[in-house]
Amino acid sequence: MSVLGADLADLILPAACAGCGAERVPLRFGTCAACAAALEALTPFPTAPVPPPPGMPACTAVGAYEGALRGVLLAYKERGRHRLAGPLGALLAVAVARIAPRGVPVWLLPVPSTASAVRERHGDHMARLATHAVRRLRAAGWNAGVGWPLRALPRPDSTSLDVAARATAAENSLRIRGTRIRVLRRRPTMRGTLIVVDDIVTTGATLAAVTSRLREANMQVTGAAVLAATRLRSGRVPSGVRAVAGAPPGPKVLGSVPRTRGDGRPSAG
Repeated sequence: MSVLGADLADLILPAACAGCGAERVPLRFGTCAACAAALEALTPFPTAPVPPPPGMPACTAVGAYEGALRGVLLAYKERGRHRLAGPLGALLAVAVARIAPRGVPVWLLPVPSTASAVRERHGDHMARLATHAVRRLRAAGWNAGVGWPLRALPRPDSTSLDVAARATAAENSLRIRGTRIRVLRRRPTMRGTLIVVDDIVTTGATLAAVTSRLREANMQVTGAAVLAATRLRSGRVPSGVRAVAGAPPGPKVLGSVPRTRGDGRPSAG
């Protein structure tokens, strides 16, 4: 019924495509057919800023921060199109499955949002994405869950900071939730593959800071999964790691996970 309601809403209150901005075109889950196909064609790849900040975990991205993926992310985060959390969460599950083995519990640890960001965006955007990603992983046979061991204090706008200042601001803003950490330590079901998830990686400062804070609580992060990686303007890229857009050759890594509906478009399931 929720899917039917969403489809009816698209018919009654048509909006521009979240990916390319095209108007007066049929939409399903917020995107036109061309953008839905572009998102579906994305294949996760390893990525890293150059140079990576100390302590940054190995990171896998769904795609580059451009085109349809960039448009959908902006529409979801900044324009309140929260229904996009479903298809974006499904894409995030693809990246997680790339680094999370089956048969071992996997915990998604979203990068926490500040209280002001939660208010401005009418909710925690990463918590929603992680929840949808876990649903997709469980449906495909992963023993997955979401944990919130950290909270974020206010911090300065990172757009005005250099790389070193971003790293300092990110680490200083993070605090361990004492009660949550005690629960994480006690419950054996919380042991397994710990993956930090975020929407975009740029300098890697936030992922490194989160990983550092979690290590203080004896939580060893296996890796990080993000939806998009920004292009790097310069620098040397380590062998086997992608710093710019482009999917590596070969089949998709999540063929066993239901990523789409029967019509080939991303599912909001």
